[in-house]
Amino acid sequence: MRNGRWHEQLLPIVLGLSDGVLTALTLATGSLIDPGRHIMMNTALRISASAFATGAFVFFVARYSQLRAELVAAERQLNLTSRGRLASSRLGRAILGEAIVAASLSSLSSFVGAMIPLSVAAMNPSHGWAGLLAGLAALALLGAGLAKVNFGSPLYWSSALVGGGVALSVLGAQLRIV
Repeated sequence: MRNGRWHEQLLPIVLGLSDGVLTALTLATGSLIDPGRHIMMNTALRISASAFATGAFVFFVARYSQLRAELVAAERQLNLTSRGRLASSRLGRAILGEAIVAASLSSLSSFVGAMIPLSVAAMNPSHGWAGLLAGLAALALLGAGLAKVNFGSPLYWSSALVGGGVALSVLGAQLRIV
């Protein structure tokens, strides 16, 4: 990450964790709340792998396009006559590497985030709702951590993330995808 600042790595990690948990809750809540249906570990791994793959692709495209746009803006400010020179320079290769690292962090975090509720549900087949509670608890902890980093209210941040988790769980319960 630029200048090695740890807080620049926060975005891909937080985005990945929250995306993973929310993806799992959206896809699997139908099975988590239905006593007749169970999440198996292979299903948990497949859903988490899907979160990993989509997280990597989406975050890479977003981050790389943002960094390329910054180079284009720098070219304009420097009044360079030909476009794309910075992108084809060492700076261009550096932003490609930065985007790959950020996408890797985000996708790994997304896999871990999805595995939290799904692995709890898979290990407790008679209590699938425990996976739902684990996902909401993970979002609450993530919110509290974000509040600490941002000097915000842990109650506000946790409530906001849990509220999003509940909303997507309700949607998942209605859709019954898995």
